[in-house]
Amino acid sequence: MSGPGSTGTSEAAGSPPGHSQGASADLLGTIVGATRKTVEERERREPLAQLASRATARHPVRGRFRDALARPDRYNVIAECKRRSPSKGVLRGEYDPVAIASGYARAGAAAISVLTEPSFFDGDLTHLEAVRAAVDVPLIRKDFVVCEYQLFEAVAAGADAVLLIVSALAAPELAALHRQANGLGLDVLVEVHSEDEMQMAVDAGAEVIGVNNRNLRTLSVDVHLSETIAATMPKGIVAVSESGLRTADDLQRLRRMGYSAFLIGERFMTQPDPGAGLAASLTAAGAGTA
Repeated sequence: MSGPGSTGTSEAAGSPPGHSQGASADLLGTIVGATRKTVEERERREPLAQLASRATARHPVRGRFRDALARPDRYNVIAECKRRSPSKGVLRGEYDPVAIASGYARAGAAAISVLTEPSFFDGDLTHLEAVRAAVDVPLIRKDFVVCEYQLFEAVAAGADAVLLIVSALAAPELAALHRQANGLGLDVLVEVHSEDEMQMAVDAGAEVIGVNNRNLRTLSVDVHLSETIAATMPKGIVAVSESGLRTADDLQRLRRMGYSAFLIGERFMTQPDPGAGLAASLTAAGAGTA
């Protein structure tokens, strides 16, 4: 695994060893399967009891991430640190998550998302640890969380929140992981891609729901999905629109429809200065206005 500041060793095409883009009809299933195997390997190296003991040194405050996304006086952007994506390949050859996150914090990010998935995104838990040591902005561990072990990893690495993807989990798994995360002091961003998944998120107790405009099985993006699902978002939920957001009009339009936060990654990561890109986006959208 690579550490903070590493440029990684993956091919420029962005495919992990043995995986060719477009070869899988269900990329999400492929990633989840790989995740379960890598987590098993990590648990063999550090058993859950040992990890849990290490995690007790940190005390995430439940609600910190959620409240940062709910402020009505600004455009709340979750700015993402991500070196690579399955759809676009390597986004940033020289990848320094600490420098990127520090720039985001200075630019006014409401929260920062740090990719920790290694095989498809070139992420690593050490990236999250390093970013935590550098900034005080709420952090979310962005990964394919499928088991309790990963929740303790997130706490130990300094996360304030984790991502749970409805389409990657059975309903009982989703509810159990959401409950366990909250018990550890973590907020949860529950990600959906349809109205049916929205109901599953609500049934699991979600307080923060993200509508991913990207289909994780095919990688196609439809920004209008957030608009379609907006009407079904329950009152009291902190609503987040994710993926494919590129213009000030996107943020303004979705805010009017009830979204209080926006997760943006690739757009910033492909710019010379991601923090400056965030600052420009906030200025263009009218940051700080109702």
